[in-house]
Amino acid sequence: MQEQEGVIKFRFDHQNRPIDQAISLSSLNAWRSILFKLGLIGKDPARYGGLGYGNISLKPDLNSNKFIISGTQTGHIEELSREHYCEVWNIDIERYFLQSKGLTKPSSEAITHACVYSQDVSIRSVIHIHSPEIWQKTAELALPHTPADAAYGTPQMARAVAELFQSGRLDDRPVFSMLGHQDGIVAFGDSIEHAGWLLIKALGDALRIEDMIDKQ
Repeated sequence: MQEQEGVIKFRFDHQNRPIDQAISLSSLNAWRSILFKLGLIGKDPARYGGLGYGNISLKPDLNSNKFIISGTQTGHIEELSREHYCEVWNIDIERYFLQSKGLTKPSSEAITHACVYSQDVSIRSVIHIHSPEIWQKTAELALPHTPADAAYGTPQMARAVAELFQSGRLDDRPVFSMLGHQDGIVAFGDSIEHAGWLLIKALGDALRIEDMIDKQ
């Protein structure tokens, strides 16, 4: 049975009020627009039951565990505005609980983003895309990956992400495939630009391999 995309599986306390106007969303929104144009974040009636996919987050202050993330089911919107993001804080991964505020609720992958941030204080941005091209070439690209039995937004996925970090496989290449989440790919970095370019390079590498196979 295919998993239902976009369903929030964690417990959360959400305050329906605007995020702080002092927080700049310029770089976050710019990269979200780039990924939307590439089809790596979006909504397609023919995929995932027609629900939106992909999300992007940024930690404005490395001295805080708070981060800004695109809201649930905003994938169909070409250009997001402040009302489409929310702020996440007070994250308890063990209890699978978080608090948030914003005019939209947090993405269904917010806990996975929180788990990535918790592994290294230097991480500034996490991006989750859907790319059949990269996902299907996980082995050929030698991408680190979470197990096929770890579904998105579950405690199993959070544990699998933590285990990837502990294994050291993400030290040199901070991109991984989520084998239990169809087409799901995650990148992270010390800036949103770093994470974004990692994904574009991975897509280019996947397309190059595909082209080589087609010409054999």
